[in-house]
Amino acid sequence: MTASSPPGPSRPAAAPALLGLGALRRLPTPSRPLVRPGTVPAGIVHLGLGAFHRAHQAVYTERAVAEAGGDWGIVGVAPRNPDTVARLAAQDCLFSVTSLSGEGARTKVIGALAGVRHAAADPAAIVALLADPAIRVVTLTVTEKAYQLDPATGRLRPDGAVAADLTTGRPPLTVPGLLVRGLLARAAAGAGPVALVSCDNLPSNGRRLRGLVEQSLAYAAAPAAGAEWIREHVSFPGTMVDRIVPASTAGTLATAQRALGVADLAAVAGEPYLQWVIEDEFPGGRPAWERAGAVLTDDAGPWERLKLRALNGVHSATAYLGALAGRETIAEALTIPRLPEVLRRLIADDVAPSFTPPDGASTVEYGESVLERFANPAIGHRTVQVAMDGSQKLPQRVLHTILDRRAGGAEPRWAALVVAAWMRFVQGRADDGAELPLDDPLAPQIRAALAGAPDSAPGVVDALLGLGAVFPPELAEDAVTRRLIVEWLTALQRHGVEDALRTAAR
Repeated sequence: MTASSPPGPSRPAAAPALLGLGALRRLPTPSRPLVRPGTVPAGIVHLGLGAFHRAHQAVYTERAVAEAGGDWGIVGVAPRNPDTVARLAAQDCLFSVTSLSGEGARTKVIGALAGVRHAAADPAAIVALLADPAIRVVTLTVTEKAYQLDPATGRLRPDGAVAADLTTGRPPLTVPGLLVRGLLARAAAGAGPVALVSCDNLPSNGRRLRGLVEQSLAYAAAPAAGAEWIREHVSFPGTMVDRIVPASTAGTLATAQRALGVADLAAVAGEPYLQWVIEDEFPGGRPAWERAGAVLTDDAGPWERLKLRALNGVHSATAYLGALAGRETIAEALTIPRLPEVLRRLIADDVAPSFTPPDGASTVEYGESVLERFANPAIGHRTVQVAMDGSQKLPQRVLHTILDRRAGGAEPRWAALVVAAWMRFVQGRADDGAELPLDDPLAPQIRAALAGAPDSAPGVVDALLGLGAVFPPELAEDAVTRRLIVEWLTALQRHGVEDALRTAAR
C-alpha cells in the first residue's frame, strides 16, 4: 500500500454568480422577469428605492407593461442611501421578490427598472430627469418624514430645509426641493403634463402632496408663469397601497439565492397579499395598472382611511405592545395572551365607528383579515421596525380615530391604549428592563420632554401631550382623552403589557 498524500491547502468557495442580464437563462423559468430591462423606455420616475416600492409598484408596473405594453420603464431614485443603487446597478437593475406564506416561498425576478440614480450624488441630474418630456408619471415612497411636513398640521416644517433648497443656489437636498425644482424646469421647457403620485401612508396623500408643492412654490418665489403651468399641467392622484414588506435580511438573500441559483444582493420579500387603489387622474397617460389588478377610482379616500386606521393603526398597536412585552416579531406579538382580543376591540369599538368604509367593505371583516395577515410567521416583521418614526405615524394611524370618536361624544378607550403604549415605548425600556431604541425624527424633543417630566404616568402623559408637532391642541387639551391615556399608562408601568391586557380584556 502506498501512503496517501497529505491534504493540500483548502481553497475558498467560489462566490456565486450574480443576478443580471447574463444570468437570465440560468433562472428557473417561473422566476424569470416578465419584461427584460433595456427593452422598455422610461416613462416613470420613482423617488424612494426601498423594499416596499420594489415589492409593490414595480411589481404592478411590470405586470401592466407585460399585459398591455407601453414605454413605462421606471427610473428608481434613492434620495439618500447609495447602497441599493449600487447593488441594483451591479445587477443590470434586476432584483427578486419572494412571496412568503405558510405554504412556502415563491421567488420572481422583476424587470421593471429602466435605470437607477442616487439623488444626493447628483441632484441636478434628478432635476433634469423630472423635466424630461418622456417622464409622464412620478411616484413616491419616501415615508412620512421625507415630506418635511408637520404631522399635526400637514404644513411644511419651519426648519428651513426646504426653503434653503428653493431660495439659495445650493443643489436641492430634500424631496420637496427636488420636486419643485424639477417641476419648474419642466414648466420652463414646456415638457408636457405629469402626474405626481404619493404612495405613502399619509391621509389624503394626493392632496397633501399638492399642498406641499404649493407651499414650496411660495418659498421659491416661483415666477407666475411657472406656478400657473404647474397648476394647469400637474395632477396629484391619491392612492392607497398595501403589502407587508419587512426589511431585507441575510435570510432574505439566502432564500432568493436558493430559489434562483444566483445571488441577488437587492432581494426583497413580502406577504402574498398586495393591493393598490389609485385615483385615475393622469394627464400624460399611465400604465394599464388595472390589467395588473389595481383598482382605479374617482376617490381613494375611503380605502385610505380603512387601511390607515384598521391596518396601520393596528400594526402600530401590535408593534408597541409586542416590543414592550419582549416579542421580536409582529407574529410573535400576537401570541401575547389577550392581545388579539384587545385588537379586535380596538377595530370594532373605536376604528369601525370612526369613519365610513368604501362601498361594500366591512371594517370589522377587513380588520379580521389584517390579523390573519399579521399572524403569518414567514414574514418576520420586527416590532421595533414597525415602531420606528412613531411621532410621524401616530397622527394618521391613531389620533384621527380618537378625534373622530371624541367628536361623536364617545370614549375611545382602545385607541387611547395605543397612545399609552407609544408613550411607554419611548421611555426606552421593555417590561423586562431591556433597552428599546428610539428611532424617530423627533427623538431629541421626545427625550427633552421626558427629561423634564415627573416620573409618573400623569407627568409623562402631560409632557408628551405637550409635543405640538404630534398632538393637536383639541386632543392634547381633551380631559377625557388624557384620563384614558393616563389610566392605560399607569397599568402598563405597574403591571407590564401581559397583566394589563389580561385584566383589561375580561
